[in-house]
This record gives sequence, structure tokens and C-alpha cells, in this order.
Amino acid sequence: MADSRFFKKAGPFTLKQLADMAECRLADGVDPDRVIEDVAGLDEATDKDISWAFIASVRDSLMKSKAAACITSEKFIQYVPQGMAVLISQDPHRSYGLVAQAFYPQDVKPEISPKAFVDETAEIGSGSRVEAGAFIGAHVKLGQNCYVQANAVIHDGVEMGDGCIVGSNATVSHCLAGHKVYIYPGAQIGQDGFGFAMGMKGPTKVPQLGRVVIGNDVEIGSNTTVDRGAMGDTVIGDGCRIDNLVQIAHNVKLGRCCVLVSQTGVAGSCEFGDFVVTAGQSGFAGHLKIGSGAKVGAQSGIMKDIPAGQIVAGSPAIAHTDWMRLNVLLQKMVKESKVKKES
Repeated sequence: MADSRFFKKAGPFTLKQLADMAECRLADGVDPDRVIEDVAGLDEATDKDISWAFIASVRDSLMKSKAAACITSEKFIQYVPQGMAVLISQDPHRSYGLVAQAFYPQDVKPEISPKAFVDETAEIGSGSRVEAGAFIGAHVKLGQNCYVQANAVIHDGVEMGDGCIVGSNATVSHCLAGHKVYIYPGAQIGQDGFGFAMGMKGPTKVPQLGRVVIGNDVEIGSNTTVDRGAMGDTVIGDGCRIDNLVQIAHNVKLGRCCVLVSQTGVAGSCEFGDFVVTAGQSGFAGHLKIGSGAKVGAQSGIMKDIPAGQIVAGSPAIAHTDWMRLNVLLQKMVKESKVKKES
């Protein structure tokens, strides 16, 4: 159950309302007017709650659950207890997310704290909130219903669309962002790229004269850094989800809906297609092209381009199937070596 000290609940909703907003259909015999008061996990749910089930590991919990209703897929219906209402979805995880958003919408009271610094030339859209200690520089433009949390810094000239959030202690500079961009606490957007020329007199700084351009519906996690371009822009495409502690270097370009998991590091001028997924601690050398739909395993080292749709793993990375065969072979060789030593 969500703690009411931190989360404010909306509703209640009927099953018909929930099915419509969650892109589900009600199973035969379900009362569309039955009222649901909250969301809850299968083990904690009561006869007033809706829950969800979409992976095999929760099958036993589903069979024992006391939830009033459950969002699930066709293949899980057989495990639903008698009397539990069923909302059938092709993507139960997404549907649950939509239901949870309905019960717990973002609720921000519009206010500009007198303890925030807002430059007189800045433009802040209606319905926005700026908390104490925040700094908003000259000629900044924020859309409607934005939320700038305590001690966040938005430097001169930054423009962000409607519904954006800049978390506590995050810094945004040299950036143009679309709508519904969420920059989590501590993230650093638009600082200098790691640009210098090496020579006999040591490193010479090369000015970083580009920007960071962020699309719509993007999330950038806590303590992640996105460097601005050296010449030209660093680009984060629509729908991208970037986890905590990710490094994105200057002039990187991410396509639509890329997912970068924690501690991924992307060197300068890499270009990702759409729907690329990188697992934790993967690292990319500079100037690589990663095709749309490619997937990269955890702790992989990417030294060359990856074709669209390919799954890779290892360091240096190779095709995932080859990496699995290689590991099996190595384990076999180790066992054989031990047997020889013992004989």
C-alpha cells in the first residue's frame, strides 16, 4: 500500500473506468460498475483493491490473493481465484502503470517560493512550482505546469516545455527540452564535454560550443550526466529512459525510446538508433553506430558498430549466442583441467 504521508490518492474508480484508461477489456461476467478504491500488490491487496500479474514468479501469489480485481493476460486467467474480477490486457505491466497513474497523479501546488531566485527576464508558465533555493537564470523559458525542486539550477537561456520536472540539486544548462521531461535529483545536463587537445605542452581545452537537445517524454536519472556538444548538439530522442549514474558524452545522439541502465557509459559522438537497450555497466567507445533495436548485455565493452536488432554481450562484445557458447566452453575447459590435476 502507498504511504499516505508521501502519496495522495485519487479515485475511487469503477472497473469500467479503469479498463478504459488502462487499455484493457473486462472478462465475461465482470460487473463494470464495481468500485475499486486503490492499487496494491497481490499479497497485500484487499477486496477493495486492484492488483496485477504478468510474470510466472507471482503465480502462487495470484492464486492466494484477496484482491477485488486483477490486471493480467489471457494465459494467466486460469490462475485467477474465483470471484476476482479480471481485466485482460495485451501488456499488463503497462496497463497497471496507467491505473497506478490514475490513482496517484502528480499533484503539485503552483507556487513560486520567495526564497527562490528567478531572474526578471525568465518566463515561467502557469501552474508551475518553484521551490526554495532554486535558481532560474536570465531568459529561461519554462512551459506550463513545470516543477523546479529545491536547490535546482537552471542556467541562462534554457528552454523547457510543459510538464517538466527538474529535481533537487540538478543543474541544467545549454539545453532545449520538449514536454514532460523529468530530470531527476542530482543530474547534470549541459556541462562541458570532455574536450581537449593533447600535445607536448599538455592538454589544451577545446571550447564546447554545442547544446543538449532533449525530446518529449524523457526521463534522466539521478546523478546522470549529459554533456553538451563540442560543435553541434548532444541529442536525446523522444521517449528515452536513462537510469541513474549514466554518462553520456558530447555529441552523442540517442534515437527514440532508448533505455540506458545504470552505469552505462557512452563516449563521444556515438549514434544510437531507436529502441536500443543497454544493460548496467556497459561501455561504448567513441564514434560508434548502434542500430535500432540492438540490445547490449551487462558489463559489455562495445568496440565496434552493432547492426540493427543484434544482441551482444561480453568484453569485447560479441554476439550473445557466441558469448554463451564461449562461457560454456571455458567452464568445460576449467573442469577438465581440474580433473587432470587431480588424476
